[in-house]
Amino acid sequence: MARAPKIGLLPLYLKLYDDLMPECRPEFDPFLAEIGAGFGQRGIDVIQCQVCRVRAEFEQAVDHLESAGVDLIVTVHLAYSPSLEAVEALTETELPLLLLDTTMDRDFGKDVDAARIMYNHGIHGVQDLACMLRRLGKPFQIVAGHLGSSAVMDRAADIGRAAYAAQCLADSRTLRLGPAFVGMGDFAVDEDVLESELGITVDEITRLDLQEAAAAVSAAAIKAEMASDLQRFAADISPTAHRRSVRVGLGLRALLERGGYSAFSMNFLAFDSATGAANVVPFLEASKAMARGLGYAGEGDVLTASLVGALAAAFGRTTFTEIFCPDWQGNSLFLSHMGEISPDVIAGTPTLIEKPYPFSAALNPAMICGAPAAGPAILVNLAPGPDNRFGLIVARVEVLGDTDNASLQGAVRGWIRPAGDLADFLEAYSRHGGTHHSALVMGDRLEGIVAFADFAGLECVTL
Repeated sequence: MARAPKIGLLPLYLKLYDDLMPECRPEFDPFLAEIGAGFGQRGIDVIQCQVCRVRAEFEQAVDHLESAGVDLIVTVHLAYSPSLEAVEALTETELPLLLLDTTMDRDFGKDVDAARIMYNHGIHGVQDLACMLRRLGKPFQIVAGHLGSSAVMDRAADIGRAAYAAQCLADSRTLRLGPAFVGMGDFAVDEDVLESELGITVDEITRLDLQEAAAAVSAAAIKAEMASDLQRFAADISPTAHRRSVRVGLGLRALLERGGYSAFSMNFLAFDSATGAANVVPFLEASKAMARGLGYAGEGDVLTASLVGALAAAFGRTTFTEIFCPDWQGNSLFLSHMGEISPDVIAGTPTLIEKPYPFSAALNPAMICGAPAAGPAILVNLAPGPDNRFGLIVARVEVLGDTDNASLQGAVRGWIRPAGDLADFLEAYSRHGGTHHSALVMGDRLEGIVAFADFAGLECVTL
């Protein structure tokens, strides 16, 4: 199960002020508490450091944050703080960095009380530190604004999620069920390259391995899962078809949990038998796994599965998808796949159905169907490039919502509209090597996902 992102909050201050005006520093306590609470309200765990003023204190604080396993250091200047006291500790750590450029007071106009200068001049400390970080080649993110604007903390929290997503990608342990689909080249990357360049490790099993795990699932567990599904989804399926998919799904879940996997992919053609406990493609479990924060992609694509897992764990409401068909007239794209979509992205109640399955001897599986909820989203693609480099293609899109077309009601479906002209978008997407498997992250998370690319060392293109 994915954990919450974790940041270390590092306050910066000037020792001279403590020496001359020791009564001032306690005035910052409510301000720091407000920042910490703002992260917590947005699902981010916070490790609060003591206020740091001199080099030894910064070194001790960074050591503490490394030991605590934070994903990101967030600095906040309470007042001016000389950069040379902090910069060595901040450049030597491998932890990524966010400068939160904010102050206590929203208003600082011509009628301000001069006493307030003491509590609102940290921004030139930010400038000192940012200049030195840049000179020394230490990458950083920055978010500026008053805390009274919710967008400031929303943005900062998404940077925290981005750092966590990058860590998730680098720690990906991904399972492939069956070999990759023969002939699909865009996502085909040597496993040694996946591990050396991205940190993704891959294990492969067969349908027979899954069959053994599925056969061990108890009748009570199957009954309980079926009951949960009937509460969660609108069911239009026979108990027999539902039961066999739940059995193989719970077997797959056990393998994923036992192996500590964060993502998986499967080749539907590996399911080639109507007998045994793995006699259906576990589309239903693939969908439910994404809602639990695990990654998934079809056809043995462990690259995109790992991406989906990192984004789902960090940002939530993420699904594997494919761009299927262009709607030239509507300037939009039709999204679909055979039988996998995260129920968390679907508008309304997903429908649980039995899917006709003509591709092999396997029996008809259960699947959920529906369309992503209308609103903003980000399409994300992890594209292999020359010389074993990888790029991230990201695009703001508008999800257009569902259809009442009866012929599509039993399908995974969705429509997105990119910014600008569709033809221009598709040309740019392919010029940058976008693959035919992608992730769709719900909400306007562009800044966070671009930061994820930076933290993960990926060349990022925004379309």
